Amino acid sequence: MIKIFQYSALGNHNYGWLNAKYHFNFANYFNPLIKPVKPLLVWNDDTISPKTGFPMHSHDNMEIITYIRKGKITHKDNLGNSGEIKSGQIQIMSAGRGITHSEYNNTEEFTKLFQIWIEPNTLNVRPKWENINIDNSNEKQIQILASGQNKYDKLKIPRINQDVSLVRIKGNKNSINYDLGYKRHMYFVLSFGKVKINNLIVNEGDGIYIEKTNKFKIEFLDQSEIISVDMLNSY
Repeated sequence: MIKIFQYSALGNHNYGWLNAKYHFNFANYFNPLIKPVKPLLVWNDDTISPKTGFPMHSHDNMEIITYIRKGKITHKDNLGNSGEIKSGQIQIMSAGRGITHSEYNNTEEFTKLFQIWIEPNTLNVRPKWENINIDNSNEKQIQILASGQNKYDKLKIPRINQDVSLVRIKGNKNSINYDLGYKRHMYFVLSFGKVKINNLIVNEGDGIYIEKTNKFKIEFLDQSEIISVDMLNSY
């Protein structure tokens, strides 16, 4: 099964300083027809206005990924970590037994990012924060950015406390066959460009959920980037 969630139909809340599009139910947005695809709970497409951001707030027992699409944010937390995360970088935060942090756009430009929350398979771990560069010199169309799958242990990438992988898929007027594998499902969002998935047209910002489909074809109709979460389907 392949199901599309068009960008124009996503949940939306504009707070003035933050314009958030919700792929799943979040905060004050609730649609009874939308269900999380566990262990993926949250995928927000956020646009943060200049000189604004999220003040200090707390999380626990959640794997939180921030993928910067445009601009930059500044992170600070109660563990003593601080840093600037910009386009071409990702932030991986394991909240574990508790972390308090802030994220601000201190620039004069709008910042666009994906905020992804994943339910961990181990509770109350020691909290940690990582900011990593994406290897854009990597010519592979399929690139594993972070993972909790044991088969990727040899890769020098952040560890996620769940049987999932954060995957970037890119192409330009070509196609690939993706082998999702047995008992796995995937949610992805088209960061930019235009693609076709098994004859289904996907535009920028659209979400795609794939389950009970071991293999599928991605046709890149233009220069495009997909950000995806590949998950064990055990729920």
